Amino acid sequence: MKTASITLTLLAALAAIGAAGQASEPGALKIRGFETIQPLCRAGRLVQIKAIIENRQDNPATIAASLSLPKGLHLITAGTQRIRIEDRDEKQLVWQLKADSPGEYTLALRAKAGAFSANQSLRVSFLPAAPVIPESSVKPPKPVQTEIQVGAMTCPLWEADHPEMWANILKHPERTPALGFYAQENPEVADWETRWATEHGISFFVYCWYRNGQGGPVKQNFGSAIHRGLYHSKYRSKMHYAIMWENQSRGQAGVSDEKDLFENLFPYWLENYFKDPLYQRIDGKPVLYIYRPEFLVQDLGSEANVRRAMDTMRQKCADAGLKGLYILGEYRGLDPLVFAQFTRLGMDASFPYCLSAPDKATPDQIIDAQFKYDFQASVLGILPKITTVSQAWSGWQDEGPLWKLPPTGFETLLRKAKDLVKAQPANSLASRMLLLDNWNEWGEGHYIAPYREYGFGYLDAVRNVFAPTAGAHTDLLPEDVVTHRPPVDAPYRAELAKTEALKHAGSRRVVNPGGNEPGLIGWWGFDEPAGSQVAIDGSGHRLGGVLRRIARSPQGKSGGALLCDGGCVLVAPSPLLNPENGLSLECWVKANKSGQGNNWMVNRVLSGGTSTGFRLGVLNDCPCFEIPLTDFSHHLTSNTPLTAGKWVHICGTFDNQTMRLYVDGELKGEMERPGPVHTNEFNLCIGNYTEGHSAYFHGLLDDVKLYNRPLSADEVKKHAGAK
Repeated sequence: MKTASITLTLLAALAAIGAAGQASEPGALKIRGFETIQPLCRAGRLVQIKAIIENRQDNPATIAASLSLPKGLHLITAGTQRIRIEDRDEKQLVWQLKADSPGEYTLALRAKAGAFSANQSLRVSFLPAAPVIPESSVKPPKPVQTEIQVGAMTCPLWEADHPEMWANILKHPERTPALGFYAQENPEVADWETRWATEHGISFFVYCWYRNGQGGPVKQNFGSAIHRGLYHSKYRSKMHYAIMWENQSRGQAGVSDEKDLFENLFPYWLENYFKDPLYQRIDGKPVLYIYRPEFLVQDLGSEANVRRAMDTMRQKCADAGLKGLYILGEYRGLDPLVFAQFTRLGMDASFPYCLSAPDKATPDQIIDAQFKYDFQASVLGILPKITTVSQAWSGWQDEGPLWKLPPTGFETLLRKAKDLVKAQPANSLASRMLLLDNWNEWGEGHYIAPYREYGFGYLDAVRNVFAPTAGAHTDLLPEDVVTHRPPVDAPYRAELAKTEALKHAGSRRVVNPGGNEPGLIGWWGFDEPAGSQVAIDGSGHRLGGVLRRIARSPQGKSGGALLCDGGCVLVAPSPLLNPENGLSLECWVKANKSGQGNNWMVNRVLSGGTSTGFRLGVLNDCPCFEIPLTDFSHHLTSNTPLTAGKWVHICGTFDNQTMRLYVDGELKGEMERPGPVHTNEFNLCIGNYTEGHSAYFHGLLDDVKLYNRPLSADEVKKHAGAK
C-alpha cells in the first residue's frame, strides 16, 4: 500500500530501463530502453522504436546495432545503424516501421562492437487501424449500463511536480500508460479516463485521499486528480467518484481528536464531496471508504468514541439533506476479531483495497487464491464484505510477491466475482457493488487502465462480464484525435530531458589530484560552483551524481561540502558500484546534532534488495557500516558515539570476509561477514537513505570515496590524518 511519503528516484530508473531481457552476455555493452516511443501502436501507422546502447568499456567503441523484424512489419529506416560511443557513455538510436495488420510481433535487436555483443527482444502489440479525426468530431462517451455498481480504486500520485513517482515504471516499459507519463491535474486526463471507464462498465472511481497535517484546516497531498482534473473535465457529468481516506500515517494523515474531526475534516468532506450529486451514493447515502479505521481508536480515545463519531457523521449528512452516510473500513484478512471490531466501530461494511497471490503464481493459482478469499470473507457473516478483484502486484521496487493475471484470466476471475456478488443477501451493500483493483497503480504494479502491454484487454474483460449485451464499440486513443494542445505527458517529458541533461553533465571525466589512487571507484568532493546541480566524480570514472533538493555549503572539510537536511545526491547505477573483491567506503562528516538514531549518509541498501549493497550512517548515535548478507543484517557499529559539531573521518572496509569500521583512523569494531557484496541495480544515494526519506543524515558531508578493495589500517589512518 502506498503512502504520501513513498518516493522513488527518477535517476535510478533511467539507468535501469529495460532491465528485463537485457544483454545475454552482460559486460562491455548493454541495451536498455528498447521500446516503442508511442505508448500504444496501431496497424498502418508509423511507429518509432528506440534503444539506448551503453558502452561500459574504458575505451570508445564503434557499435553496429541491427534490428530484425518478423513477417508483417516493414522498416522505413535502415535496419543496421553504426555509431561511435565514447567510453562509459551511451547513445540513443531510433528506427521507424509499420505493421500491415493488428497483432503481436517480436522484434530482435543485436548490438556488436568487436568481440562484444548484446541482444534483446521486444514484443509489440498493434491495435486495429483507425482514422485520425479532428477534435470537433469526437463525441462524448456513451456509458454502458451494468446490473451492479462497478468501481475502480484509483491512485492519484501522478502529478507534474512529482516525476520521481514514475521511476519504477521506467524499469518496466511494458507498463507505459496509454496517456504516457501524464500529469493528472490536467482535465484532459480525466476526460480520457472517464471515456475509457464508463464505456467499459465502470461507473465510479474511489480516489485515495491524503491529508497533509492534522489538527488544523485541511490540507491535501495528491489532491489534484479530483480538484483540478475531474472537477474541470468536460465529461464531469458522466462519472461518479468517492474518496478513500488514507488514515495510515500516524500524526499526519488522521485526526488529532474529535474536535479536529468535526471542525476541520468532516466539514471539508461534506462541502467538497458528499453534497456533490456526482459523489457515489447508494440509497441516497454517500459512501466513505477508510483505510486503517482501527487507528481511530487511539485518535479518538476508545471504540465507543469512534462509534459515536461515525453516528454523528451520519446525522450531520442527514441534517445536510442527504439520506445518511455509508462508512466502509479496509481489511484484507480473515480474522473474525477484526470484523467484530469494525462492527463495534460502526462500519457498515468492509472492503479490501487489494488482494494477494503467491509469488510467481500461475493464472489458475491467482484466480483460486482470490476467489477463496472473497468467498471465505463473505460467508463469515459478521459484517458485509465488498468483493474486490485484483489484477496484479509487484511492489514499488519489485519486492514482490510478483504476479499478474493476463486479461483472459482476469475475465475468468470477474465472472466468479460477479456470481459471488449476486449470491449475497438482497439489498445488502455486498450485493450491489464490486471494486476493481486498481485503475492506475502503475508503481505498485496493479492497473487495468489501457497501457502498452495489453492495450484495452482488462477493460474489455470488464465490459464482457458486466455489460455483455452492450454490443460492439471502438476505443479511441489520444493519437487518434487531432488537437493543437500539448500532450498530457508534456511536463514529464520536459523533466526527463532535464534529468538526462544533468546526468550527462555529471558524467564528464574529471580526475582530481590524487584521483588515480589504486582501487578508487568514485570520489565526490562537492567543490563545484554553488549553483551547479551535479556532483562530479573526481576519480575519472564518470560516476557523477545529480543534486535532488539539496545544497552545498562552503564550510567543508576542504572546499565545499554537502549540506544534508533532507535532500540527497543520486549517482546512477553502474557495474563499478558492485565491487566483487571487497570495498572501502569513507567520508568526512560534521553532525549538527547528537542522538541521530537511524540516519544514513551513503546508502545502496533499499527495499527490493535489503540483502544487497552497502551503506554508511549513524545508528543509535554511533557510526555504522553495513553490508547485508540477509535482509538488513550485518550492521557494524562503533563502540563510541559520533561527536557533534566537529569533523570526523569515518571509514568502513571489507575484504569479503571481515568488515571493519574506523573512526578518525582508529579501529572501532570488526564483524565476520563471509562472501562478496550482493549486487543490485540501485542508485548510490549520498546524504540520505533515499530521495525524500526521513532517515537522512543531519549535518555536513565531504569527500565521499568508494574503493573496490579494502584499505589497510595504515591507509585509513593516513587518510584520517591527511585533512
